Amino acid sequence: MKFIIAIIKPFKLDEVREALSAIGIAGMTVSEVKGFGRQKGQTEIYRGAEYSTNMLPKVKIEIAASDALAPQIVETIQQTASTDSIGDGKIFVLDLASTTRIRTGESGDNAL
Repeated sequence: MKFIIAIIKPFKLDEVREALSAIGIAGMTVSEVKGFGRQKGQTEIYRGAEYSTNMLPKVKIEIAASDALAPQIVETIQQTASTDSIGDGKIFVLDLASTTRIRTGESGDNAL
């Protein structure tokens, strides 16, 4: 099993969710997060005053998936979330040692 974490731009969330649903992804966890990478933040104007923020709003998507489905998930997120500009985000794929469904006690791929 794999644990996929994707950090994307917030306005791309609906498009990514729909694309993942189309390939059969039934569940995911989504969190609003802040961070920065190479873009090092941004300059904004608030009430006429210019200020710099070093943490940008992002969305973190977490998905537990079977080994067979993980590459397709990564490809779908990468193609859908891309704007071809700096700050599009990152995708991390980790090995998932175990999973247990709380309601039924099922474990492994059956719990997904």
